[in-house]
Amino acid sequence: MTAFGFTLFDTGIGRCGIAWSDRGIAAVQLPEAYELKTRARLLKRCPDARDAPPPAVVQCAIDGIVALLRGEASDLSVVALDMDGVEPFARRVYELARTIAPGATLTYGDIAARLGDRGLARDVGQALGRNPFPLIVPCHRVLAAGGKVGGFSANGGVATKLRLLSIEGARMTDAPTLFDGDRAFGLAIKPTRRNTG
Repeated sequence: MTAFGFTLFDTGIGRCGIAWSDRGIAAVQLPEAYELKTRARLLKRCPDARDAPPPAVVQCAIDGIVALLRGEASDLSVVALDMDGVEPFARRVYELARTIAPGATLTYGDIAARLGDRGLARDVGQALGRNPFPLIVPCHRVLAAGGKVGGFSANGGVATKLRLLSIEGARMTDAPTLFDGDRAFGLAIKPTRRNTG
């Protein structure tokens, strides 16, 4: 993959990186433990990229990522991606993952079923594990079956995935919360009839 430029930028979860080409965003790097590691991982994926000020369309993507990580509404599904070098199956997985709205989740099996074969759930997970566009392709919104979180290849692993989901207000379970009201707990509150006589 050939990228023309890259830059690092601050977010609510740390210093992220982004690389771009003339076709769109070539890679996004979530924060590593140290800024030098973030830079090194981004440049490993895009070795031709040079540190440069982002063009306006890239700055819009950065602004969207920063907003999302502040818990604000941000539609990253419109950000153009440079998928040159991304295999066709992974491309289909990424396109489906991009349809998952902030605060919502799907399972690996759900995406596999939408691809036409629920048996591809493991392949979906592997494709998402190689996702070069985290947040723009929201692989953190894809969970394992049975309410399990599944893996996450970014620094911090599952803890980072859970933090991203929390920032977006995603519910990890169908279990009722304190704020779901009495009906959620199976309590039927019925009006009492007063005995007046």
